[in-house]
Amino acid sequence: MASSPKQAAQTAQNSTALRVLARAGFVASGLLHIIIGSIAIALATGTGSGKEADQSGALAQLTQAPGGLFLLWAAAIAFTSLGLWLLLSAVLDHSWDGKRSRAAHIVESLAKGIIYLVLAFTAYTFAMGGTASSAQSTSTMGAALIKTPGGVVIVFVIGLALLGVGGYMVFKGVSKRFERDIRVPSGLAGSGVRILGTVGYVARGVALGAVGVLFLIGAATHDPSKTTGLDGALKSFLSVPFGVAVLIAIGVGWITYGIYAFFRARLALL
Repeated sequence: MASSPKQAAQTAQNSTALRVLARAGFVASGLLHIIIGSIAIALATGTGSGKEADQSGALAQLTQAPGGLFLLWAAAIAFTSLGLWLLLSAVLDHSWDGKRSRAAHIVESLAKGIIYLVLAFTAYTFAMGGTASSAQSTSTMGAALIKTPGGVVIVFVIGLALLGVGGYMVFKGVSKRFERDIRVPSGLAGSGVRILGTVGYVARGVALGAVGVLFLIGAATHDPSKTTGLDGALKSFLSVPFGVAVLIAIGVGWITYGIYAFFRARLALL
């Protein structure tokens, strides 16, 4: 008898190949975070002119690295696998930790899955010789929304959502809630992973919160140039007091999260 779609999905989710490739997705994510963090530091020190401090900017940097084409294809496949695993987890996984609802598990897994699939699409675009700009795409979307009846409200809601997610990331880092996602090793290794996770999540949260604030400003002023995503948010720190120091700290934090993601590839509960 032919297997049902649900059985086929469960078989796919439980396959060793998909799990291995999904773990590789965390490695690819870590690499992108390290590159973005490095670009942020370069911007703060005046050596990063012309670079985008976001995912597309990081992938563009990969194209210039030795073996860059191989890395892009590997990242695209890994992101696709992790995205698919998360989508399957949203539908099939009933083993969440009991401290959150089934609905929260579904929403979080679906959102993360979609994000990784978008990253995969961007990586495929670069691997096939194309180009992409996250900042330009986000700004174009913001401009289109602001010109649409009721669009300002949508931009405002997006800003609030981004601010909320950023705040949650800071909370997740400070409270060490990220430990629910991994098998924390004992001893000194465990302490190191906790420090990496705490610093990394806080830095990601601050950056994402800044994106949310810019969306709110864009909605309030009807200015789509404010809705430029992560790149615009990080560059905005250059125009505020002590912004250079903050941007360097965020860059270090993103590099720290990248290192944490390497450990997560081994320790993640998949």
